Amino acid sequence: IVTWNFEREYRDRVLKYLFREYGAGRTPNPDVMCNKEIKFSVFLRRAKAMGIPRIATGHYARIRRSADGVSRLLKANDATKDQSYFLAALNQRQLAAVSFPVGGMTKKEVRALARRIGLPNAERPDSQGICFVGPVTMKAFLKTRIKPKPGDIVTTKGVLIGRHDGVHYYTIGQRRGINLGGGPALYVIGKDMRRNRLIVGTKNQLELFTNTVKLGSWHWVASPHKFPLRCTAKIRYRQRDERVIIRRTDKNGIVAHFSRRQRAVAPGQTFAAYQGSELIGSATIVE
Repeated sequence: IVTWNFEREYRDRVLKYLFREYGAGRTPNPDVMCNKEIKFSVFLRRAKAMGIPRIATGHYARIRRSADGVSRLLKANDATKDQSYFLAALNQRQLAAVSFPVGGMTKKEVRALARRIGLPNAERPDSQGICFVGPVTMKAFLKTRIKPKPGDIVTTKGVLIGRHDGVHYYTIGQRRGINLGGGPALYVIGKDMRRNRLIVGTKNQLELFTNTVKLGSWHWVASPHKFPLRCTAKIRYRQRDERVIIRRTDKNGIVAHFSRRQRAVAPGQTFAAYQGSELIGSATIVE
């Protein structure tokens, strides 16, 4: 067995990005960045340098290769385990050199095969936590690099109801960690970075929902499509696909209009667009 250490690259390309984004009040996706910059970049290049033309990973996703050389990223057959969302930032060069052998199998089938051939991890629980970091809460991990900065917790009307230890430790829609005691459960609705205030409200408060999502630079996974684009999309992992129209604005920005209101849209997260089972494009949520 040959092992390669990419700790430095992971620190420089993933962890620094994670701390920078949280420090700016956004909610990054380290799993998407890890796949783009580590597993299917530095690791893939090292493999090719060793004369290995293609790598295989255990991601639950599929690739359909066409006669014209295009590699299309598809959802896994097991919808409950599909991980195509985390691969949304991959490009054609990367997809052409990878295989996902378990993408056409269910988790139950994978475990049965692992037991049959005697793999030691056949009964290992599914991994949780931050990619390559392990089972630690995000807040505890952030505190190793981002110092607490106490401030006010307010309602959407500006009423002071408590104190927080740092707005950068929270994400839109979060409930856990808002320890005010008594009354209804409260959720993060917004973050006022300038005033260092955490804005909270109830689970179904109007301000927590929107039909419109502003996006950053657009990435096509395979063939480009024309805007406006009617398709489905998701704004977080395990969310069901929602119907959406994606348009370019007059200022060359990109806006997605969902047919149903979306709850807790978090800037910094990945927006993934699908046509049927194919993941066709992605962008980072701006607002």
